[in-house]
Amino acid sequence: MNTLVEARGLVKAFGPRTAVNGLDLAVREGDILAIIGPNGAGKSTTLDVILGIKSPDRGTVSWWCREPKRFIGAQLQSTPFFPGFTALENLRMFAAFYGLRLKDAALMEHLRKFGLEEAAGTDAARLSGGQQKRLAIAMALLHAPKLIFLDEPTAALDPRSRREVRELIRSLAESGTSVVFTSHDMEEVHKLANRIVLICGGRVAASGTAGELLSRYGAEGLEELYIRLTDCSTNH
Repeated sequence: MNTLVEARGLVKAFGPRTAVNGLDLAVREGDILAIIGPNGAGKSTTLDVILGIKSPDRGTVSWWCREPKRFIGAQLQSTPFFPGFTALENLRMFAAFYGLRLKDAALMEHLRKFGLEEAAGTDAARLSGGQQKRLAIAMALLHAPKLIFLDEPTAALDPRSRREVRELIRSLAESGTSVVFTSHDMEEVHKLANRIVLICGGRVAASGTAGELLSRYGAEGLEELYIRLTDCSTNH
């Protein structure tokens, strides 16, 4: 399988705190890659550096093409919606950024896929947390990216919405879109991911398929594995 993006030796510090410390990560075609780890482990900063939102202090990020931003999407923990714009208007603006000429009927159909049709005329800032999360994912997928990054895509969602997002991730993979997502839900990770990277203390503490990791560390489940490996003061 072709490698879509590869990070080598990433280092990113904020004052005296090193958030990412010599991290290597590769995403291949066909991946549903779950990045797990405790809060403050460096997961979101790693995504920010890979996406170019933050510059690394050291290390490199290599892409499979010259203009990757045209072919990737991202839903981050904080999505800056345009103030005073409705959900539909935000989607229309993002379509313009991607150079897409979509009529409102097509945009409404896209919102419908995410359960947001009735919220189309609502100011995006007034949507519930779950609705805002779904709108952010809808915007990230508007241009049918080859690779998408989802930072805790099911956090703050109700059980039905979580299931819908999980089904969406599966359908994306089946249609050929590679997915990188972060999550604290080990059941979700086990069900969705074909590869897992556990980050602790800004480094990769373990990586592999769920089966490989459970066998390697003699754990009965991913939650047990997570607890065992996320003592970031311990070297593994």
